[in-house]
Amino acid sequence: MGGMGTMSRVEDYARALESLSGAECLRLEDGGWGVAPGGTAEAAATLRFAHEEGIAVCPWGGGTKQGWVEAVRPGLILRTHRMAAVREHTWQDMTCTVDGGCTWSAMQGELARHGQMVALDPLWPDRATVGGVAAANDSGALRLRYGSLRDLIIGMTIVLADGTVAKTGGKVVKNVAGYDLHKLMTGAFGTLGLITEITFRLHSIARDTRSVTASSGDVGALGRLMLSLMDSHRAVQSMQLRGDGEGFHLDVRLAALPEVLESHGAGLVADAVGMGLATAETLTEVWTARERLFGWGDWVVFKATMLPTMLAEVAATVHGLGGSSVGQSVGVLTGRVPALSWPGVETMRGRLEAAGGSLVVLERPDGMAVDRWGAVPSALSLMKEIKRQFDPKGTLNPGRYLGGI
Repeated sequence: MGGMGTMSRVEDYARALESLSGAECLRLEDGGWGVAPGGTAEAAATLRFAHEEGIAVCPWGGGTKQGWVEAVRPGLILRTHRMAAVREHTWQDMTCTVDGGCTWSAMQGELARHGQMVALDPLWPDRATVGGVAAANDSGALRLRYGSLRDLIIGMTIVLADGTVAKTGGKVVKNVAGYDLHKLMTGAFGTLGLITEITFRLHSIARDTRSVTASSGDVGALGRLMLSLMDSHRAVQSMQLRGDGEGFHLDVRLAALPEVLESHGAGLVADAVGMGLATAETLTEVWTARERLFGWGDWVVFKATMLPTMLAEVAATVHGLGGSSVGQSVGVLTGRVPALSWPGVETMRGRLEAAGGSLVVLERPDGMAVDRWGAVPSALSLMKEIKRQFDPKGTLNPGRYLGGI
């Protein structure tokens, strides 16, 4: 992986980069060395040097999702914390440009001064960086109303593996013909380029909201309520289906003008009660329930995709395996099961893949051998060719992604 034989050699490279590019040389927590560029130009000089020297580089933001893909042994860790500014907030046009190393919560705090937000609710926003969220393509329950991350990004500045700076969206100073760059970078886990800036479309922060939770031991009834709400004209902002040791819960947040909110909220409660479901005002902490599925040691955490009509069935299966889950109503579910229940998860994966879905392992106990990715997609050869064209020497995160990309 990139020709770094000894710790002293790693330090030599880091210090050489510091003098060459202006990037700060860092002694890392594990005793290793890394570099921290202060902007796009320094990041470009760093990657150009690494590319020429044959050094593998691992971009690192908040580190919250490094375990979601295969481990690598890079020559250098490239930290992004020195690229952490909200560069521009054009509130009249409802757009902003933000450095890739800015934390998600810091960005949202700046935008909130004008009553605006990037309408996405990723995991661990106080630590996760804007570039890292994009690289992992993370999103939460707000996706129902506002769309996925790819729908919210209108431009990027990217440093490619050889140090080339590419921009997409808005003012384009360099085009890579044939590719929609920011959509390629979203979800690529840093294997195609380093995201140094992102331009987002913004939405107004809802002034008036109401959240209701319907609970039942019968997940099928909650699934039917969820699907009926998706087909209704009620002002649903976000919705999630949770399964835990206490049963199943459908959390629904409405956002509208006060008079609309009152009628839609009353209608929601009436529908739930009519189906024999218990209802209560939603506790604020349920919207971070997905975070609490991680970090349990002897458990497997996975992300599954499916049609929304399958969500209740999959939540019931996870519950039957002794696990917990949080499912987004668009058909994305994060689940946690005991490691001993992994064979049951493999069976469930087969059913999902047969229906056009997927199941990817995000977290597993140390030393546990599991198939992280599942069935190999038909597009794998194309994905490998894109990696070859963008990064022919394997400089950026080699081997991290599906198929050893």
